[in-house]
Amino acid sequence: MINGQRRRAWRWLRGALAVVAFGSPALALPAERITVAAAADLKFAMDEIVSAYVRTHSDASVDVVYGSSGKFATQIRQGAPYDLYFSADIAYPCALADAGFAASPVKPYALGRIVLWSAGMDASTMTLHSLVDPRIRRIAIANPTHAPYGKRAEEALRAAGIWTRVQHKLVYGDNIAHTAQFVQSGNAQIGIIALSLALNPQLAAHGGYGLIPAALHEPLQQGYMVTARAADNPLARAFADYIDSAPARAALARYGFVLPRPATGPGQRSTSAACAP
Repeated sequence: MINGQRRRAWRWLRGALAVVAFGSPALALPAERITVAAAADLKFAMDEIVSAYVRTHSDASVDVVYGSSGKFATQIRQGAPYDLYFSADIAYPCALADAGFAASPVKPYALGRIVLWSAGMDASTMTLHSLVDPRIRRIAIANPTHAPYGKRAEEALRAAGIWTRVQHKLVYGDNIAHTAQFVQSGNAQIGIIALSLALNPQLAAHGGYGLIPAALHEPLQQGYMVTARAADNPLARAFADYIDSAPARAALARYGFVLPRPATGPGQRSTSAACAP
């Protein structure tokens, strides 16, 4: 009886070893997976970055959710399952880090710019003062209460001295991509949107864009972090490091982002300022 049990055990062990040797899919390790919360202005650049990353890391799965930086910050405080957070305003991840929701330093990745863009007019010939024209009845901006691009749009309109003259024309997008959709669909004749979206071929084919002077608003310094829930997730840290790589920086530059100076050696961080002390 005992010998029979030993023979059965030996046959089972040999079978198990054979399965391992031939790489049974049933015993294959699961692919690494992360979920990234990213500001809507990153849509096209981040899609390129993720595609480039997974081409060389076939065991990695990177899912990206795009939306409002302010709303993502609130969701992370409430336990949302995001492993990395890319914000159009670095103040949001800095506040999360101060509150214990970060597993990495907050790092700057770009400065954003705002532009005038229209699907039906040549915005490249326009300035903010063009918006007072009575023929322009709807102007789209992102919601200033939670969208960094909306805050900067309001600052620029106030600095130009026309806020009160155009406020009744404003329609508010939930985030900067939603704002661009208002204009693209014709629900607004013109909008103040991110340069990174205006450079997308689908939008760039319509009317050009007018760059709004950076002196009219606070800088759109953008930053990212690994969240506390991903403290032990190696893929989250590897993808965060990849943002400093040449391919990732090139993708950001193609979409009009102003890049911080890169780290100068292994283990060193960008020389651009991150969170204020």
